[in-house]
Amino acid sequence: MTLYEELVRRGLIAQVTDEEEIKDVINNGKAVFYIGFDCTADSLTAGHFMALTLMKRLQMAGNRPIALIGGGTTMIGDPSGRTDMRKMLTKEDIAHNAECFKKQMERFIEFGEGKAIMLNNADWLLNLNYVDLLREVGACFSVNRMLTAECYKQRMEKGLSFLEFNYMIMQSYDFYYMFQHYGCNMQFGGDDQWSNMLGGTELIRRKLGKDAYAMTITLLTDSQGKKMGKTAGNAVWLDANKTSPYDFFQYWRNVGDADVIKCLKMLTFIPIEEIEEMEKTLSGAELNSAKERLAYELTEMVHGKEEADKALETVRSIFSSAANAENMPFTVIESEAFTDGTIGLLTLLVKCGLASSNGEARRLVSQGGISVDGEKATDPNAKLTLEKEVVLKKGKKIFHKAMRG
Repeated sequence: MTLYEELVRRGLIAQVTDEEEIKDVINNGKAVFYIGFDCTADSLTAGHFMALTLMKRLQMAGNRPIALIGGGTTMIGDPSGRTDMRKMLTKEDIAHNAECFKKQMERFIEFGEGKAIMLNNADWLLNLNYVDLLREVGACFSVNRMLTAECYKQRMEKGLSFLEFNYMIMQSYDFYYMFQHYGCNMQFGGDDQWSNMLGGTELIRRKLGKDAYAMTITLLTDSQGKKMGKTAGNAVWLDANKTSPYDFFQYWRNVGDADVIKCLKMLTFIPIEEIEEMEKTLSGAELNSAKERLAYELTEMVHGKEEADKALETVRSIFSSAANAENMPFTVIESEAFTDGTIGLLTLLVKCGLASSNGEARRLVSQGGISVDGEKATDPNAKLTLEKEVVLKKGKKIFHKAMRG
């Protein structure tokens, strides 16, 4: 199996500009490719995993990654997927965030002579002469065509600043600059970045000729990956001071049932054949085991084996000791509480004293604070039969058994 075939089997590829050429380049370790990271915070999040693991995959196959820190583009702000203008940061904040990013990336990518390199587009974007840029680059872009891009169309009703309108040109210029100065022949990015990325490929070919060796690949669900980095309104950070290794482990242990295989394929280095075998029989105990494997693999990648082992041991000991405790609080639910043989989860939480009202119970579920038999509850409208007793968990330490009378 070639590297490109593996990327397809893992569900990573959405669109490409020159598929046959791309196959040849990455399969033979000839790609010098970049992925951009706008440094809007002082830590990467779980949503960056797809990009980081992809860079590692390609580097392991002999290709050379360029981690591009958006010190310049962060000063403008990417309108893609946003409903309002991004908060503007100072140069000092951006420089600090860039340094934090580099330290975290070093866990995934090997930097050094002939290996991965880190660049900051502030080094060339901030020194551009505006009129020269308009003459050299601006003439290559059609405003009519730019306005048809999805990233701009989403913002037209609420308002799109001229500052943000320039983002596509700046991102395109990045590829053009690195193509000329660093031999960068390929770019990867999220599916929501397709228009911006095409701009870079087309700029290179217009300025340097149609046969310029510049190609574009978008990741199938990277825009979902960005959403994946947040839970209950809070970001899941790679910085242990912001999200502890235990909480990080728990986040991945509690991904939705429908997302487990997708995350294993896209984010881990477990052989694809092994994951596909797991997929055939994934249910019950196997599903829980797969979630635990996902959480462990990613925690080890970010925080190291020692922290992953500690998180796994903590999770198992907490649930095991609580589940086997003879004196665990319990509630017997009377038959009158059931309708058509089931009881609503919210009603059950109230009857067990884990919530004072259905409203509070709904809030706990929506914020990820309730588990049923070790599985994170995500549907406030869920119904249970209680054919056997269940263990409810509120937060990290409150356990309660419920059984049918």
